[in-house]
Amino acid sequence: MNILNRIKDKAGKGKKSLAVLIDPDKLQGAVEFRKMLFSASEQQVDYFLVGGSLISKGNLRKVVQAVKEYSNIPVVLFPGSYHQIDGQADALLFLSLISGRNPEYLIGQHVVAAPMLKESGIEVIPTGYLLVGAENQSSVAYISNTSPIPREKTDLATCTAIAGQMLGMQLIYLEAGSGASHPVPPEMISMVNDQLNIPLIVGGGLNTVEKACRALESGADMIVIGNAIERSPTFLNELAAGVAQYNASLNIHE
Repeated sequence: MNILNRIKDKAGKGKKSLAVLIDPDKLQGAVEFRKMLFSASEQQVDYFLVGGSLISKGNLRKVVQAVKEYSNIPVVLFPGSYHQIDGQADALLFLSLISGRNPEYLIGQHVVAAPMLKESGIEVIPTGYLLVGAENQSSVAYISNTSPIPREKTDLATCTAIAGQMLGMQLIYLEAGSGASHPVPPEMISMVNDQLNIPLIVGGGLNTVEKACRALESGADMIVIGNAIERSPTFLNELAAGVAQYNASLNIHE
């Protein structure tokens, strides 16, 4: 089963997925990285997302190789540009920044990447990417030169997500930005989820178990965490346990 079908199959059963985002430029060290990979495997994390708004150290391939070597968790590329492609990965989120109006991130980067992706044979997953605004400008907003959707504009986010689905996107990703102090508002997640029949991913600002679980309860099919793991070594274990408990409760009611 390919990655998209795995995501859809789990979401169709009402079960939640957990992904860990790895920014190759922000790794603390080889030993700590391997420990995190082993921990993620033990906690049955569903996916590793690898990528970032800006990668300057050329570590993408090494990171993908390490993840494949030390875990059996699928690697999904989360590219900030067409440079972030590696055929060793299991899939790639073909992100179209539909919350913005910069043609470079709506279609421009995609045109450049298309022949490389076709040659690589990697699974490509069309994904509508929506930035949700916060008080501080995120790296994604700065690099992409786009304005995020204001946190209070739930109707605008919902209409944008619907348009993305109508355009043929297979996933919708609501993003508050790496290291955001506030995650995507639960009411926005809930309304967007109610209007979609494709899986919904939510990331950014999920720095506590409470915030992450609230995103899941509001309708996120998959949550993505990153920076919070670095600050708290127990965060991943606690969150994974919460997701597992939620999914187990569904089996009880079936």
